[in-house]
Amino acid sequence: MSISINKVNKFYGKQQVLTDISFSLKKGEVVGFLGPNGAGKSTLMKIICCYLQQDSGKVQVCDLDTQENDLLVKAKIGYLPENNPLYTDMYVKEYLSFVGGIYKINNLKNRISEIIEQTGLSTEQSKKIEELSKGFKQRVGLAAALIHNPEILILDEPTTGLDPNQLIEIRNLIKEVGKDKTVLLSTHIMQEVDKMCNRIIIISKGKIVDDKQIADLQKEGLDLENHFRNLTT
Repeated sequence: MSISINKVNKFYGKQQVLTDISFSLKKGEVVGFLGPNGAGKSTLMKIICCYLQQDSGKVQVCDLDTQENDLLVKAKIGYLPENNPLYTDMYVKEYLSFVGGIYKINNLKNRISEIIEQTGLSTEQSKKIEELSKGFKQRVGLAAALIHNPEILILDEPTTGLDPNQLIEIRNLIKEVGKDKTVLLSTHIMQEVDKMCNRIIIISKGKIVDDKQIADLQKEGLDLENHFRNLTT
């Protein structure tokens, strides 16, 4: 399995934010991680990416324990957090060169050209990031997350604030990437889940309340938005 999570618990002080979380993801899955604000989505994503540590339970990424092999795990993951932190005073190619240098990528110049083409940044590659629209800034964030060709992609609200055209473009990019990687993404845009994901995991109040294939939802005639609302209210 690309990601294996077994009975993970997390507290912030006395407040328990994750309770006995367990699931696994395999290569080629694009999984929508859904839940209301404060449900624990971002916390779990940060634990998988080794930015936080769980209080109990086990997380493995590509058979590596996240607490024992954090640097090796980070090398296998591309992570785009919700706030998409970018150095906006840098040029697009300059920023990607900076990120690629951290990963010590061989033939970095060629890799930058490849990832710019893949993420549709060709027309913007010579601009400063601060000059870009929100949609292109998201593309830069995705390019940075993908530049080291990770096995796993973790995306926290990657489509928030995008206009309809940008939504379609980012959605298609994520679907394409998901063909040979494992993708876990959180989103509040339910109509996007049907179009991007082949599986959903729903979390509410720190607990998994559903884990289902999109195809099974459709067979059961369930509307995702109503199904989500029924499980989380």
